[in-house]
Amino acid sequence: MARSQLRVYHGPDDDTCQTLATKSIGGPCITLSAADVLPLLADAVRSERTWLHDFDDDEITISSDLYDVLMAYQHFQRPGA
Repeated sequence: MARSQLRVYHGPDDDTCQTLATKSIGGPCITLSAADVLPLLADAVRSERTWLHDFDDDEITISSDLYDVLMAYQHFQRPGA
């Protein structure tokens, strides 16, 4: 039987998509583009991944223009809108 060749994954080769910072309240923060995060989150929601609930109480920071777009989208998603 052939032996599997295992490798240690150290993350993406290109570090331009993320920056590491430290929040004033403690832990490290990663800044990513929405294009990097949203497809992964959408797939996790669609697949009903239970690990999403681990982050229910976490706060996220978004730009004010994204907030405005999300609020408008939410408004027009209401039944009868």
